[in-house]
Amino acid sequence: MKELICIFIGGGIGSSLRYLTSGWMANYSFHSFPSGTFIVNLVGCFFIGIFYSLSTRWNLTTEMRLLLTTGLCGGFTTFSTFSHEALSLLRQNQYTIFGFYITLSILLGIACVFAGAWAGTLYHFPHEKLL
Repeated sequence: MKELICIFIGGGIGSSLRYLTSGWMANYSFHSFPSGTFIVNLVGCFFIGIFYSLSTRWNLTTEMRLLLTTGLCGGFTTFSTFSHEALSLLRQNQYTIFGFYITLSILLGIACVFAGAWAGTLYHFPHEKLL
């Protein structure tokens, strides 16, 4: 039950942050490219990489790991909106933007997870012992 509560809390925070970030990014749209969802998903990918890396280094509890990854990152990122926006681009005959959106989202998303996991191994916080 504690795990579900942690996921619920993280998901609420993540969803609220996605709403605010997407709204802010709407001011910086490039033609019909869905920049809000694109940026949110890449940032979420980066942070899930960091959180998994740090959860191993810090021996975080299962509940805290779930709050940060499944809850926060899961609530922050959105595959359903990504899919809906991709379909909308197809319906608007925006084939080039559709191709860029799909390709960049997948490739850069995976790259961001790797970058986040790598970044989580770089810095040693004061409470950690350096080996």
